[in-house]
Amino acid sequence: MQTPADPQDRHEYPSHWEADVVLRDGGTARVRPITVDDADRLVSFYEQVSDESKYYRFFAPYPRLSAKDVHRFTHHDFVDRVGLAATIGGEFIATVRYDRIGTDGMPASAPADEAEVAFLVQDAHQGRGVASALLEHIAAVARERGIRRFAAEVLPANSKMIKVFTDAGYTQQRSFEDGVVRLEFDLEPTDRSVAVQRAREQRAEARSVRRLLAPGSVAVIGVGRAPGGVGRSVLGNLRDAGFTGRLHAVNQAFPDDLKEVDGVPAHRSVRDIEGPVDLAVVAVPAEHVPGVVTDCGEHGVQGLVVLASGYAESGQDGRARQRELVRHARTYGMRIIGPNAFGIINTADDVRLNASLAPEMPRPGRIGLFAQSGAIGIALLSRLHRRGGGVTGTTGVSTFVSSGNRADVSGNDVIQYWYDDPDTDVVLMYLESIGNPRKFTRLARRTAAAKPLVVVQGAGSAPQGHAVRATRLPHATVSALLRQAGVIRVDTITELVDAGLLLARQPLPAGPRVAIVGNSESLGLLTYDRCLAEGLRPARPLDLTTGATAADFHRALAGALADDSCDAVVVTAIPTIGEGTVGDAELAEALRSAAEGVPGKPVLVVHVELGGLAEALSAAGRTAPQAPQAPQASAPPERGDLQRPAERPPTAEAAADRTPAPPTPHPCSRLIPAYPAAERAVRALAEAVKYAQWRREAAEPGKVPEYEDIDEKGTAELIGALLERGEGLTLGVEETCALLGGYGIDVHRALPAPTPEAAAGAARDLGYPVALKATAPHLRHRADLGGVRLDLADEEQLRRAYAELTELFGPPEELRPVVQRMAPRGVDTVVRAVIDPAAGAVLSFGLAGAASQLLGDMAHRLVPVTDRDATSLVRSIRTAPLLFGWRGSTPVDTPALEELLLRVSRLVDDHPEVVAVTLEPVVVARHGLSVLGATVRLAPPPARDDLGPRTLPAY
Repeated sequence: MQTPADPQDRHEYPSHWEADVVLRDGGTARVRPITVDDADRLVSFYEQVSDESKYYRFFAPYPRLSAKDVHRFTHHDFVDRVGLAATIGGEFIATVRYDRIGTDGMPASAPADEAEVAFLVQDAHQGRGVASALLEHIAAVARERGIRRFAAEVLPANSKMIKVFTDAGYTQQRSFEDGVVRLEFDLEPTDRSVAVQRAREQRAEARSVRRLLAPGSVAVIGVGRAPGGVGRSVLGNLRDAGFTGRLHAVNQAFPDDLKEVDGVPAHRSVRDIEGPVDLAVVAVPAEHVPGVVTDCGEHGVQGLVVLASGYAESGQDGRARQRELVRHARTYGMRIIGPNAFGIINTADDVRLNASLAPEMPRPGRIGLFAQSGAIGIALLSRLHRRGGGVTGTTGVSTFVSSGNRADVSGNDVIQYWYDDPDTDVVLMYLESIGNPRKFTRLARRTAAAKPLVVVQGAGSAPQGHAVRATRLPHATVSALLRQAGVIRVDTITELVDAGLLLARQPLPAGPRVAIVGNSESLGLLTYDRCLAEGLRPARPLDLTTGATAADFHRALAGALADDSCDAVVVTAIPTIGEGTVGDAELAEALRSAAEGVPGKPVLVVHVELGGLAEALSAAGRTAPQAPQAPQASAPPERGDLQRPAERPPTAEAAADRTPAPPTPHPCSRLIPAYPAAERAVRALAEAVKYAQWRREAAEPGKVPEYEDIDEKGTAELIGALLERGEGLTLGVEETCALLGGYGIDVHRALPAPTPEAAAGAARDLGYPVALKATAPHLRHRADLGGVRLDLADEEQLRRAYAELTELFGPPEELRPVVQRMAPRGVDTVVRAVIDPAAGAVLSFGLAGAASQLLGDMAHRLVPVTDRDATSLVRSIRTAPLLFGWRGSTPVDTPALEELLLRVSRLVDDHPEVVAVTLEPVVVARHGLSVLGATVRLAPPPARDDLGPRTLPAY
């Protein structure tokens, strides 16, 4: 049924309302406005809705829509009447609409700010969270159109829809009249509504990744008839890993009579497979992928791993091909790993998925591993897998994802999955780029509060295949913000593995105090020096001499762990003449049994060319006698070894893993990590110490204080009036002082002095002593160039200084001199705030001059800043001792400085139109501070997608 469009009903189509969303079960749907071209889709959708659902929607039997109904539900002005549809495969699965009403409940236009809202969800898709997602989107649309309140009338028996409204978290009122429940709720986001939205986001995105990592059936598309090739290799990897689900080989070139390939059922198309297919691994050339996606979508495949290259990494044409791939897959509700992906792995006993190009299944363990680059993924898997070289031992992987171009599934999605994955204790990530830094830091903060998150972030430009939001922040600033969010930020993949293995094997240290015991004085002193360099507090090393026995090591380690002044122990060991594998096993068991006595303190070993010690340390935790008690939740046991047999000589660990019923590891029998160099062990320990400190502080995150003298409303009015002049505006002196004054920030007046007489008059107004400053761009904030004269006590000194400046630097019109009242002596600092389009609002602090400009000694925090953040911000810079009485100098008023930081944070958080603030210099004295210079820039605020409805990245 097609209805001709009414010209008066056609407004510009709001394409920015289109979005892809992840539903509760992990599938996806597309949300878009309903238009006049959707009449047939609407009728078809309505015919598939049950009579009961129709009754709940219209409060009466309503078997079919009339032509008038279809016209009304498809003709919208996108202002007072708006309809949205959730679609899969181009067909409607749910609709929502609002109609603006006045106080009398009748149709109205602006400025009326209330609307009636109603939903209808196809029965087959009820329970998937479709209505909740549509409510988020229709509420965002309504707010954009000036609607502040929704009203909905629901039959009492329609408990599902009542729950959609009541669970949304908005402030609401509920009444019952004439047999109908009336719900009214404000659309302004509340803390609860944002929390509900983000909790739903986490569950949905985690389930979408879980569907990829734990499929019940897998089809490999592009399996060659002859051995070799990508598709055949992946099929072999899946089979050899012991995948527990159903496996299918697909190639349209297979002859009709071919039934199996390598013992796996063979098919010419996914459509020919009987039964569902959860995951398809696509290993065909890029030009054939669209047809494969269509086949998979029509068959109901839930997700794709696209190994094919030739997409955005290959240039502009490939980028267009990648966008179309994502759109095509999302049409069917499928998510994509890739393209140009290395693959995914899940070592769980009930899954055993190796849908990747890795020829061997990694050892099972508790580490989740994410890499955008396939080459880096191979390197990380190799380092975790091998026994010899680097950090040794047998800590394994729970799940592995190599996302390639990450056109759809990204690191953010995988973090959502690992956040509450019971099989993952530590997350390691290699990120070449961060597509959504604001969301990443939010997710990282929440995840890091539950389990360690270790990240290597590429410092260069993003790879060509990655869609990345532009950021103006330096790489060092982004790294600092990640650390603020609890991320353990390291520089190399070696450090990534070093830190990850320690965190996966040992408890977090309670503090920075380190005991060092070993049989080499030199190695002990080297370890001691590295501890000092990393900011730890080591005790003098205990040298057991080269004649130390395993019993000596046991006594020394047990004594160090029992010492209340010790938070961690580093054991250093060198080989002795005649020592063999028996000695290694003996020493490993001695260390393990000693560590078992105090399970709350981490133990690390630095070994030098001890061929068997690291492996023995790993084996000791597996083969030691077990105490009859249940394992603690904080130290779940490693899962059994699933690697292919007969590939290398069996070890004690492998033998133990092959026993029918291996003993459950004692909670204290954690594997002791061994490092081949002191600096690597100490660096890993230092990162663990800093992370443990962050965890303790995150438990009490602080608060954003309220200040009674802040005039938020008046400042908003001033900003609105100033922005009427233009979109980008740097404020003048008086306007800057007025705006900052609204938030209790007093800026010392600087009066222009174009002539000596004007300078003298300004000084009389301000009162002596004064300062004379040149504010020309090349001299501003450069006291070292001589453009500033201080402590001018009278007019004679002022005129003399004026003459000197003009003689040295040129006429007044070039110098732009100003006169300012002298501030109390103190430490010059700088405070900046900027709104970055990718990361959000960032507050920065440092000392003015060379420390910040030349050395980059600045600290950064995301806004809003809490009182605890402000305290740590002041103390985070390397030159912080200058504020606290370094070398006998007078300590300055850091509480006043922290209050200033909090006020600036409040300003940019309350008013996102304030896109940049610089206070320089801020002279912090013994009592109080003085803001001597300030600049403020206003502009329309950048869009904040973190406060809007849930969406997937647009393509």
